[in-house]
Amino acid sequence: MPNEKVRAKIAKSFGSASQSYDVSARLQRYSGKYLMPWLPNRNDLTVLDLGCGTGFFTNILAEHFDQVIGLDFSNKMLHFAKEQRSDVITWLEADAYKLPIADNSIDLIYSNLMIQWCADLDSVLTELLRVLKPGGLFIFSTLIDGTLFELKSSWAQVDNDKHVIDFRTEQELNTLFNGERCKLLTQESKDIILEYENVIHLARELKGLGANKVPNKLSKGLAGKDKWQKMTTSYQDFVEPNGIYPATYRIYSGMLVKLTY
Repeated sequence: MPNEKVRAKIAKSFGSASQSYDVSARLQRYSGKYLMPWLPNRNDLTVLDLGCGTGFFTNILAEHFDQVIGLDFSNKMLHFAKEQRSDVITWLEADAYKLPIADNSIDLIYSNLMIQWCADLDSVLTELLRVLKPGGLFIFSTLIDGTLFELKSSWAQVDNDKHVIDFRTEQELNTLFNGERCKLLTQESKDIILEYENVIHLARELKGLGANKVPNKLSKGLAGKDKWQKMTTSYQDFVEPNGIYPATYRIYSGMLVKLTY
């Protein structure tokens, strides 16, 4: 299991963003809605929203399915969700590496832009397949390599430190999700380009999402003023003629099935 101190910092980061998350969540809204047509057309299912955050999509799932569980490892996110969402939802504070859920008890796991934060995704997948019923589905979206390449390239002109998360490649996920235990039924990758007023706007949105923690970063805290200025200057190479700052997010959406033995 990944370092618990690292995971605790990530949980704290997302918890701090609980009040601002829904305002900053343009990308999450898009990717989450994209998954909706993939949901089974029946309501007699037990559904787990893995990494439910503020419960925005958990609430939508509860309108379609009989039993819905919203699970997150951030206490503050869950507190916000409990206050804002339907009271028919069951909320669980737990870690994806150790789900407090019985074997073979879940029909469908929905997860929107969460698993990219899991360092040991193979262990998480093992746990998801444990709780899924044979033939159960895992419908998800995640970020992959190519995400925020503009920001990553701009920082590379400044120093050798890690300022942007290294996401998995599409091939790595295809290999992981097609094996003896499960099979991808469908998969699609696409680039979503969001527009920002400037680099500070981008940085604030990442912070508002709780997505500003970078593992294995050498220097702690914010970069110095000189480095920040150099990075901002480098980002000018990507600025559009109308002055808009683009940021690319490469989203991998998939649906896999737990194979029966």
